[in-house]
Amino acid sequence: MSAPNSSERKACWDSRDLLWKCLDDNGDKAESCLKFQGEFESNCPAQWVKYFSKRREYLKYKAKMETEGFKPAEGPKQPS
Repeated sequence: MSAPNSSERKACWDSRDLLWKCLDDNGDKAESCLKFQGEFESNCPAQWVKYFSKRREYLKYKAKMETEGFKPAEGPKQPS
């Protein structure tokens, strides 16, 4: 597969941005954004789709850590 040219990259990024906006507006309910998901997958190389999906999850996690902080899970209680 050859690298996308400038217009193909722009189409991919625009599709990604529209999908992410839809997901943000609909509380991350993917079924509400199927049209945008389809456009995103058709306008971007498969590897980019995978990367951007992981990137979105990471950015959401990072924002959560910045606002709520880290809360370690409680392990099993040790008998005293």
